[in-house]
Amino acid sequence: MNICAIIPSLDPDEKLLEVVSSLKEKGFEHIIVVDDGSLDKHYFNIISKECDVLHHAKNLGKGRAMKTALNYYLNNYSNECSGIVFADSDNQHAIEDIYACALEILNSNQFVLGTRDFSLEGIPLRSRLGNKITAFVFRALCGIDISDTQTGLRALSNECAMLFLDTPGERFEYETNMLLEAKKHGVEIKQVPIRTIYLEENKKSHFNPLLDSISIYKILLKFLWASLFSTVIDFTVFALLIFILKDIEKSLQIFASTVIARSISSFLNFLANKNLVFKSKNGLKASMAKYYTLCIAQMLCSYGGVYGLTLLLGFKPLVLKIIVDFILFLISFQIQREWVFKNGKKI
Repeated sequence: MNICAIIPSLDPDEKLLEVVSSLKEKGFEHIIVVDDGSLDKHYFNIISKECDVLHHAKNLGKGRAMKTALNYYLNNYSNECSGIVFADSDNQHAIEDIYACALEILNSNQFVLGTRDFSLEGIPLRSRLGNKITAFVFRALCGIDISDTQTGLRALSNECAMLFLDTPGERFEYETNMLLEAKKHGVEIKQVPIRTIYLEENKKSHFNPLLDSISIYKILLKFLWASLFSTVIDFTVFALLIFILKDIEKSLQIFASTVIARSISSFLNFLANKNLVFKSKNGLKASMAKYYTLCIAQMLCSYGGVYGLTLLLGFKPLVLKIIVDFILFLISFQIQREWVFKNGKKI
């Protein structure tokens, strides 16, 4: 097996010995184990003759442990191996599944995820709900259709190993950031179905469903703040102009207010989205042309929606604008991510 196995570990028990033994029997010649600040070194000492054991002086988090191993691998084994496969140290990944994910790298895939089936009976509630919510957020906000976003079984080519070495994140959010980085650089994600194993209701897991979920979703919130900020600017200017232009004909009042408000807010939104949110490296002129094509279409839809519903329902324009622009915001986000600011760079 021309793939290096990497095992991040914190306070392991005898299951770590079983994982290493199974990997050796399956033909993995290179195994890197990262001790992420464990107090008891007993099991690391036992396996130290069979694999490379790296130590953190204190607990730095799973993400840091993974990057420590990636750096060590790239410096020592990348010339003789085609890639790496990450596995957990608690024996929750069947050796056949680890081997299957490793084979996919040899079959020229760059990024492979071992995905579990969360519809099965016996899945711990926190794991079932956490994964379903995160999977939905990834599809809705990031355009990444992954059925198991939190899987620890994942394999990388050498190119991806180098790419993810710079990916931010020190704890469980690092695994989430890997998916976002793959999307950004056009890396196709291959999903391989694996067994769904939870030992002792997953009591040994160091994943905190509250604290680590906050850390995970924090990286996704950057996609929203710029749009929300520009929406506030747009709504404020629109409301002010509706008041100032209250004596003119209704259609002209709404049209003028919409155009002026959207012109101001859209320019601020363009700068924020390009430089801070999507961090697009595409040319300014090309991005601006696409952005304002979308902006004009969105402005006309906003005007038509608000004016049409005002005539149809008789509601005040301000109330209808909130509804119409929220729907347009969701549509616009998808288009901006996939067309306006999509980076063409691929590894």
